[in-house]
Amino acid sequence: MKYREESLVDEDLKAILKSFPKGAHPMGILSSLTSALIAFNPSSVDINSEAEFHEAIIMILAKLPVLVSWTQRRVKGLPLVYSDDSLSYTENIAQMMFKKPNKEYISNPTIVNALNKLLILHADHEQNCSTSTVRIVGSSHAGLFASISAGISALWGPLHGGANQAVIEMLEQIKKDGGITKKFMAKAKDKNDPFRLMGFGHRVYKNFDPRAKIIKVAADEVLKELGVNDPILDIAKALEEELLKDPYFVERKLYPNVDFYSGIIYRALGIPTEMFTVMFALGRLPGWIAQWKEMRLNKEPIGRPRQIYTGHNSREL
Repeated sequence: MKYREESLVDEDLKAILKSFPKGAHPMGILSSLTSALIAFNPSSVDINSEAEFHEAIIMILAKLPVLVSWTQRRVKGLPLVYSDDSLSYTENIAQMMFKKPNKEYISNPTIVNALNKLLILHADHEQNCSTSTVRIVGSSHAGLFASISAGISALWGPLHGGANQAVIEMLEQIKKDGGITKKFMAKAKDKNDPFRLMGFGHRVYKNFDPRAKIIKVAADEVLKELGVNDPILDIAKALEEELLKDPYFVERKLYPNVDFYSGIIYRALGIPTEMFTVMFALGRLPGWIAQWKEMRLNKEPIGRPRQIYTGHNSREL
């Protein structure tokens, strides 16, 4: 398949990767590496050429998983690995991320299935901040790679893509305080307490997040398969059970959402917390591409949001 050929990444990108300090945030690394792809693939896409559109799309779909895996391996201090043409798309992502230098990599169907579901469920979700960013950057006729890099930067913000990371940080906070979930449920009910439960409820889904129903099954399968002994995940399971029975949260339809379960899966797989948003970006990539392609093929004008002045009227000096 064409994407297998395009999964090769220029070796000079390694020098850029190595230039980042160890403490650099993975989203900053991924955004920079994606932007750097432009230098190695400088030709812009002719919006009247379906062939060029297809070529650019296949290229970014093939190369971004490599950059994501390299970002994680840089964070974890592991040697970089390459794509394996004998594996499926999601199997390949798993082996690039989890392969150890001193062990043969053996694909685990449960892990691959969970990753596949996460990537699909995060693919697109209306005109959110990062998707709108991709469209508005692309409207200037910036290339696909530049537009995707901008989308990654928008996703980086904690109010957008950092929700599943915030779930784990909340669970860490509960553990540090003694692991008493009921105490934090009471804090969440107190309007005068700034504490908020992360990973429950959704701005769009006013009932149970339909994506969460699917990913909950995958989370249960991963935890059972790996037999992970992690007090953080034990707290997550206890919190989930208690909230689903508590009238206060049930009446307000504050059910676990996809961020709650995705954070649990990533934690169980050993993916560092700061990498969670990077995984979100990998899943959202096809949606960003589809939105960018639609906007360009429709020959939409350059994005120009209107602004209305609401300040002071004319004043005497």
